[in-house]
Amino acid sequence: MSNLSYHEQKDRDNILHLRQLTQELPLFCSQFFRGIEPRTSSRTRIAYAYDLKIFFEFLVKEHPSFHGMKIKEIQLSQLDELHSVDIEEYMEYLKYRFNEKNQEIINKERGIMRKICSLKSFYNYFFRLEQLKNNPPALVQLPKLHEKEIIRLDVDEVALLLDEVEQGDKLTEKQKAFHAKTKIRDLALLTLLLGTGIRVSECVGLNMNDIDFKNGGIRIHRKGGKEVTVYFGTEVEDALLDYLDERNQIIPQTGHEDALFLSLQNKRISVRSVENLVKKYARIVTPLKKITPHKLRSTYGTNLYRETGDIYLVADVLGHSDVNTTKKHYAALEDQRRRSARNAVRLRED
Repeated sequence: MSNLSYHEQKDRDNILHLRQLTQELPLFCSQFFRGIEPRTSSRTRIAYAYDLKIFFEFLVKEHPSFHGMKIKEIQLSQLDELHSVDIEEYMEYLKYRFNEKNQEIINKERGIMRKICSLKSFYNYFFRLEQLKNNPPALVQLPKLHEKEIIRLDVDEVALLLDEVEQGDKLTEKQKAFHAKTKIRDLALLTLLLGTGIRVSECVGLNMNDIDFKNGGIRIHRKGGKEVTVYFGTEVEDALLDYLDERNQIIPQTGHEDALFLSLQNKRISVRSVENLVKKYARIVTPLKKITPHKLRSTYGTNLYRETGDIYLVADVLGHSDVNTTKKHYAALEDQRRRSARNAVRLRED
């Protein structure tokens, strides 16, 4: 296990977690997860497992044909008896439901969409194998999604954020005590996120030997395990060098010797910890914007597109497999550029 990389270990943990989740589901679900394994990540399969469990809970709670049954007792043949109206009732159920702890769960349109998409994938798999004759999820209309506002930091807010990380003037007294110990690390981490647009999972997975100062690049593992090099500028380089001076003096916990960014417990920093530190600093600089590590990624993509005007370059650097994903996020900027071009071509000289 110690020979596994961070990403390999996370994948291993996810697979073991999926096995536990599958124990709570009907037996035929194991076949589904085996069938989709070659084309899905372990994280995606875990999300499917959670979504399917909610669907089966709905059936035993709300559907007359399943009353009194346990989830594990459900047979695949019973799912063939469902109709599109049952799926529509499930969508209604998803809006407001109660979990096992009797806590109210509210799903908005995107949450409902994801759960229905999971159900569609499940039915499509067995329908394609002709183990199901009917495919009711294919007959229902997905909820209409309203466009979400793309939240990102403005140029001046980026500067203010990094200034606050450096100085920590507006932190609480308790926060300042931690800030004294983590300032250099936090500045390097946020400068890296803002200066490269890498995902938070890619950031926390970085090892010491993933940095190449000679060529100004870092080796990261994209979604799906693809290994790529992302390049950084002088501001990122300076912040990383300052942090490495400090990092080389730290003795990490066993099993975390290679990790670049360490927690105060001298273990590899977690995704949750990075999310919390981004929230801590961003709340001071821009209290009305809900800034997450992913919003820092959007900020980088916006700045890169403004500087280059090359949507394909932005897609490549951000690791988007489909340029339409990138276009969707930066459509407003593209329209802005098109409008700015209206007077670029002169038809007649004055």
